[in-house]
Amino acid sequence: MIAAVWILLLRDGRVLLSRRRATGYRDGWLSLVGGHLEDDESVRRGAVREAREEVGVDVTPGSVDVVSVVHRQADGSRVDFFTACRDWTGEPFNAEPGKCSELVWSPVRELPADVVPYMRTAVANYRAGVWFESLDWPESPPQPH
Repeated sequence: MIAAVWILLLRDGRVLLSRRRATGYRDGWLSLVGGHLEDDESVRRGAVREAREEVGVDVTPGSVDVVSVVHRQADGSRVDFFTACRDWTGEPFNAEPGKCSELVWSPVRELPADVVPYMRTAVANYRAGVWFESLDWPESPPQPH
């Protein structure tokens, strides 16, 4: 099973998104900051690492809240942990221009149409207080998001 962690960096009702480039998955689409968890790291530590690697901000594990989990079937079983943070040090910048073509601040209530679909679902769940989602499994109910 592949596990990933994503961080909603929140400021003034907006969330930071990155436009994927040369990753081999949904290139050109907007994504949250994040990626695969390392075998030896917790969800919070993974969010801290990804924030530093991708957008150059320093986040403390104590400022990271786990807000949603998505278990999805996409070329195998995947679990995506979604975290949120409102407090960090530094100003976000594109620290991985080979994997990201731009950073975009978007209203968290009005995401652009080209946000990766399962991330759009996770953000909607975060706003609604829904903690778990199962996507693309045979028993999964249709998604209204």
